[in-house]
Amino acid sequence: MLDEDEIANRLLALEPGEFHFPELYGEGWNRLYIGDKVKIGREFLNAVRKGRFPGVEDTGRKKGGGRVYVKR
Repeated sequence: MLDEDEIANRLLALEPGEFHFPELYGEGWNRLYIGDKVKIGREFLNAVRKGRFPGVEDTGRKKGGGRVYVKR
């Protein structure tokens, strides 16, 4: 369900620093069912941990209701 190519393109436009996945996903995030948000968020986390998005790391922290990632 996670479109890794689309996410990779959005990451190119993202400035370095901390971010939450919904910011990266875009405006369609709020239209998703909660179960879909959880599933897609978990797919992104797993992809980050496997190194599929070079320069992006899971900080291991949560803030403001969501996991914090960092783009280097």
